[in-house]
Amino acid sequence: MAEKKKLRIGLVGTGLMGRTHANGYNRIHNFFPDLEFEPELVAVCSRNEEKVKAFAEQWNFASYETDWRKLIARDDIDAIDVCTPNDSHAEISIAAAEAGKMVLCEKPLSRTIEEGQKMVDAAEKAGVKTTVWYNYRRIPAVTLAKNIIDSGKLGKIFHYRGNFLQDWTINADLPQGGEGLWRMDANAAGSGVTGDLLAHCIDSAMWLNGGIKDVSAVTETFVKERMHQLTGKVEPVKIDDACLFHCHFENGSLGLFEATRYARGHKALKTFEINGENASIRWDLHDLNRLEFFDHADDSKLRGWRSIHVTDGDHPYIDKWWIPGCGIGWEHSFVHQVADFLKSLEDDSDCSPTFKEALQTQKVCEAIIESATERKWVDTGVDGQFV
Repeated sequence: MAEKKKLRIGLVGTGLMGRTHANGYNRIHNFFPDLEFEPELVAVCSRNEEKVKAFAEQWNFASYETDWRKLIARDDIDAIDVCTPNDSHAEISIAAAEAGKMVLCEKPLSRTIEEGQKMVDAAEKAGVKTTVWYNYRRIPAVTLAKNIIDSGKLGKIFHYRGNFLQDWTINADLPQGGEGLWRMDANAAGSGVTGDLLAHCIDSAMWLNGGIKDVSAVTETFVKERMHQLTGKVEPVKIDDACLFHCHFENGSLGLFEATRYARGHKALKTFEINGENASIRWDLHDLNRLEFFDHADDSKLRGWRSIHVTDGDHPYIDKWWIPGCGIGWEHSFVHQVADFLKSLEDDSDCSPTFKEALQTQKVCEAIIESATERKWVDTGVDGQFV
């Protein structure tokens, strides 16, 4: 076997997403041996030296840094993976691009369109490869849904429904800001469930069903004030705890979306359903190895929803894993994104979504916030293809 080419990784951030990305890099050697490239975990960066040293040892990084600027300045790193809170995505990504590094950035791309556009411009000026970790695209059942839609089997699409429900902030005493709770602070996160949960739903929707043309939204913040961990003061809460919106897609179909952190009993319920002229499909993260499919062309006596267990060798990605019937998990979607990024190095293609594509999701998110604030329909300004 020919010697592998190395993609030398510098990872910034050691929280949940840092762990998921590191796991993705570590699994490639065993399960995607045919790729020309393989990750080399050169360095990881976090401000807390004790924590970053332990992370490096646990996840097989050769070294560590406590200043991301020093990480980017190293000449033994090809790609910077940004797993930090949203308020530092732009600064780190732009600096990495200007240093000639490839950039893999956790979602959402940015807090604002302005930040995101600067990231796109920096990457394009530097000519570096980019991707954003919208990992749900890489769950085999979701990828199969994409294949079915692209085949035309659904026919003209009329409806898209998506939601993402959680319940972890139903506690008026929960503070905002700081480590672990930066998603509750608008300055760090940009928005609440819109940028955190709905961004995933929007990316999935536009990848599956095309661009979103305009939106009408409502948001709610159920607890108006919370203590801020960094200041120790009770401060106004400026994120959205819940959001509902409906929309028109460019293909003429209608969309209906909901995200909340106040749905008691739901830890991470992400679903979508798509209704077409000839057939429908639906998917549920809680049963992620199954795709439900309804085909009106079936004999009327047997017509009904069928449950496809997406674990066969001819299903997307599955040939790399186990025998048919043995499912895989959420973490595998990150392995698949690493594999797709490495494959894009082989054939000099884009690993979607690129920064430019992810900016389209940011446009929808900002249109949602504007619509909810001003109580009106808002055009998204989305342009571009979603491949």
